[in-house]
Amino acid sequence: MPERRRAPLYALFVADAISLSGNVVALVAIPWFVLQETGSAALTGLTGFFTWLPVVLAAFFGGVVVDRLGFRTTSIVADIASAAAVAAIPALHLTVGIEIWQLFVLVFVGALLDAPGVTARRSLLPEVVELAQMRMERATSIVQAIRQGSFLVGAPIGGLLVAAVGAPSALWIDAASFVASGALVGALVPAALALPPREEKTGYFADLAEGIRFVWRHRLIRAIVITVLLTNFLDAPLASVILPVFVDDEFGGAEHLGLLLGVFGAASIVGAAAFGAIGHRLPRRRTFVICFFLASIPYIALATTPSLGVTLAIAAAFGIAGAPLNPILNTVGFERIPAVLRGRVLGTITAAAYSAIPLGILGGGLLIEAIGVGPTLLAIGLCYFAVTGYGFFNSAFREMDERPEPSPKPQPARAR
Repeated sequence: MPERRRAPLYALFVADAISLSGNVVALVAIPWFVLQETGSAALTGLTGFFTWLPVVLAAFFGGVVVDRLGFRTTSIVADIASAAAVAAIPALHLTVGIEIWQLFVLVFVGALLDAPGVTARRSLLPEVVELAQMRMERATSIVQAIRQGSFLVGAPIGGLLVAAVGAPSALWIDAASFVASGALVGALVPAALALPPREEKTGYFADLAEGIRFVWRHRLIRAIVITVLLTNFLDAPLASVILPVFVDDEFGGAEHLGLLLGVFGAASIVGAAAFGAIGHRLPRRRTFVICFFLASIPYIALATTPSLGVTLAIAAAFGIAGAPLNPILNTVGFERIPAVLRGRVLGTITAAAYSAIPLGILGGGLLIEAIGVGPTLLAIGLCYFAVTGYGFFNSAFREMDERPEPSPKPQPARAR
């Protein structure tokens, strides 16, 4: 039996926690800054557009780079570059001042640099999970708990920092989180996690096409991507536009936005922890479609403009319902994606699933200005209800309960 080593896996978990918490601080600070400076929901939505468009581009075109440069190296380089881009925002604000168009450019660049790093850290997961001898369902649940826990930690900190020092200065936390993440991966994740040598050299676009073909030819993965693309389009404006406007209209103060996102994160941790404990015993398809369907209800509930207490309860229910979704999808993907294609395939999946998010954020901002936040929530909820309800009849999802043979794994390189 191979020796169990959990330090690399824990380092990856902590690096994700630090980096994602910093990003949530930015998620609170940047839209709030634009909304307070301009008073425009449309411009706030445009900020989200410039946050997500580069994620799509970098995930799609950067997957080949992740495979060629290596998962660990890409993660470290992307973190350091992202830190520089984010730090430029408060640096400009404190010196010569920052215009809205400059903020858009720096948000775009920061997200463009961050996306390959996210793909690289995800690509590292199967090897470090195997080294730690942990169930993949449990590991992906921990990843999900960390992702949502970042809202619990980052959102209240972001709200308090914005109230205390202003939105631009709060971004120093996001920049520092990237530096810490890169340092952890560099120090504790072994460089020996290398891909096997390739038998033949191919061009960049040939490699890119190989990842696209893999996604298209696998019916389950294709069905997942299409479903997530549609729901991401509907989800997209929630944190970036709808909640800032909703909170500003109903409760006022960035601290209430931070509290709302924090409650969502706490509930998501509870849901992810529960799934991590028993998820390997549950039928994947049934769990996935039921939880996805339940995630449509909070939109309709929020459309009634409830009190703060009820709004927090809705956020908690939303967090618990959505917690098992990503662990199931990640486990299914890691079981089926060959290690030599992992960066390209994960990049393609991410780009395809996220491609509608920039338009969703932009459309959400315009829709709120046209009809108001309540009717916008109701419209999104009804559409979400229809998309997720189809999951009960989608035959491709039945393959989720199949357990294929593990994909070929890279052999560790010898230490020099």
